[in-house]
Amino acid sequence: MTTTPVRTTFTAIPPDAAAVLRPVLPGLADETIAAIAREVPDYERAMEGDFGQMVRMGVDVAFNRFVDLVVDPDADAAGARETYVNLGRGEFHAGRSLDALLAAYRVGARLAWRRFVAAGTEGGLSPEVIFALGEAIFAYIDELSAESAEGYAEEQSAAAGESHRRRRRLVRLLVQEPPPAAEAIRSAAQAAGWPLPRTVAAVVAAEAEQGAADEEIVDAIATRLARRLGAGAVGAAVDAAACVLLPDPSAPGRRRQLEAALDGRRAALGPAGPWTAAATSLRRARAAYRLPAGDAAGDLVVAEDRLAELLLRADPRLGADLAASRLAPLTELAEGPRGRLEETLRAWLDRPGQVQAVAAELGVHPQTVRYRVRQLRDLFGARLDDPEARFELALALRAR
Repeated sequence: MTTTPVRTTFTAIPPDAAAVLRPVLPGLADETIAAIAREVPDYERAMEGDFGQMVRMGVDVAFNRFVDLVVDPDADAAGARETYVNLGRGEFHAGRSLDALLAAYRVGARLAWRRFVAAGTEGGLSPEVIFALGEAIFAYIDELSAESAEGYAEEQSAAAGESHRRRRRLVRLLVQEPPPAAEAIRSAAQAAGWPLPRTVAAVVAAEAEQGAADEEIVDAIATRLARRLGAGAVGAAVDAAACVLLPDPSAPGRRRQLEAALDGRRAALGPAGPWTAAATSLRRARAAYRLPAGDAAGDLVVAEDRLAELLLRADPRLGADLAASRLAPLTELAEGPRGRLEETLRAWLDRPGQVQAVAAELGVHPQTVRYRVRQLRDLFGARLDDPEARFELALALRAR
């Protein structure tokens, strides 16, 4: 077996030193238990009952294990190791940080050093051996601390994984179509520790091809965004989309909070509604996410701001037919003139009769606008003055 750095510190201590140290252990254990209860506030009341017995066992094992290593630095200590891993696990389940346990270890190390120095001096151990004992004690306490930290981290990771599984299940239930029974959602929300909000909106922050790897990626994106948003947001992969459910999306400052959390990532926000309508919000957000960004859309595409485009894209073939029919007068033109006239037509429909405003938007001279509008009148005739026809032309341009 390979000797660890901690075990190496014991090789400088002669095995017969164990006979000098072992008589100290019973009193040292009692003194350590009392000092821990006195000096570590988190343990002041916890030292009674089962927890106190567990700590007492841990102290006894620690000191006996230390002396055993003096006898044989390569002794198999797997069973003892599990004691300290379990102590770390127990601290997590008790709802404490690891600080109290590590402080208790330091108390034990200090008292052990003090008592071992006294016993070693009285027992005739050389100063070099006593110095080596000190080095071994503190290396040993570092090892115990690392073992407990490992147990704590394992339980923390397992709890985080279970929490994420519950929240992922909740998200998927909320956006399921057809929706499950309300009681199933309430039970899932309670299990996930998520108070059902009055209103909620779906955010889509990524889409990927179906596949295990892609699913993991979008799930991580959704989880990270929900964490950055805080405020009760929950996120998970839903059918290869990174979906985050944002409670109370109309609250003051919530839009700015969302934009800041995105940090440049493109995303789409669905409409707000009761949690029973979360599936509708997600469906709308996914459709909005697939829209072209547009000139002023920014990183966040808001579905409510682009309903006309969503309506057109709900049936792409219908939109294409509308564009082909209503914009037919432009089809015979060369690509360059056709593009310029389409651009002018859209600006003119947005600001009918406002030559100066249209010229400013297009960055051309007003006379150029007048010239192009005359061309458009030649092509479209009275339709430029008919409200219904203008509406259809505007839709056709957007469908294009």
